[in-house]
Amino acid sequence: MTPAIENFSYRRVPVTEGSEVSDGVSLNVAVGGSGPPLVLLHGFPQTHLMWRHVAADLAADHTVICPDLRGYGASDKPAETDGSTYSKRTMAADVVAVARALGHDRFALAGHDRGALVAFRAGLDHPDAVTHLACLDVLPTLDMWDVMHGVTASVGFHLYLMAQPPGLPEELIAAAPDAFFGHFLDVWTNDPRAIPADARAAYLDACRAAVPSIVADYRASAGADVEHDRADRDSGSKLRMPVAVLQQDWGAALGFDAAELWGAWAPDLRHTAVTCGHFMAEEAPAEIAAALRDLLSRPA
Repeated sequence: MTPAIENFSYRRVPVTEGSEVSDGVSLNVAVGGSGPPLVLLHGFPQTHLMWRHVAADLAADHTVICPDLRGYGASDKPAETDGSTYSKRTMAADVVAVARALGHDRFALAGHDRGALVAFRAGLDHPDAVTHLACLDVLPTLDMWDVMHGVTASVGFHLYLMAQPPGLPEELIAAAPDAFFGHFLDVWTNDPRAIPADARAAYLDACRAAVPSIVADYRASAGADVEHDRADRDSGSKLRMPVAVLQQDWGAALGFDAAELWGAWAPDLRHTAVTCGHFMAEEAPAEIAAALRDLLSRPA
């Protein structure tokens, strides 16, 4: 049996109604609790299940909405037709449409890893919908590519692999999906106990069934996503809501100041360096829940 978030209900939500997205996609969404709405977006190589501890905590006083992103988990996985299919702009529109379908025109939004890039784009594209924004363990796409250089960039080898044209990356990853996706679950975790066997199996099962769409998501981050970020940076667009960023101190290894990079996008920023591993919602759920409550206490 696939693990689920305890006491959450599950449904499929179409993302086309009232949205600029028109490809007939539906997302798998877990919903629990009551109160002000909070949407939690998962990262790679995971599903909405990564939020299970934090979501259960926050459901005590919030309506918590945890979708599988398009192309991941039990959500639809449309074929990549061009760079827009899995652009963060399209995926952000999915999220806004899901929240609206559930009755929420305005909501707080937190994302981890790939989900944080979707959340970042939602904050720029839909500032009237996103009241508060949290991004966990990423840099904005444009900044990420700017800081990757020399041999230190080998830590992001998967970014370059999945940026290649369709064909080769999908074939290579599909030949050994458990080894590929399992590698990140292993090396990005400080405490392996944070991802128990049933959760790990669920993540690997989901990724094994989604190689083309996961690659397409990453490929978009070397194309459309960069173009969208650059246009916003050139025009001076900013995140107008309170923003919290929690991340490991990658800057120490790669030679950048993460708080400075984020501050250029977010005037109302609280940046925190964490000591846990990349999968912080599972390794330090109480710390992450507390940080999100702190964010939500700030005036929108």
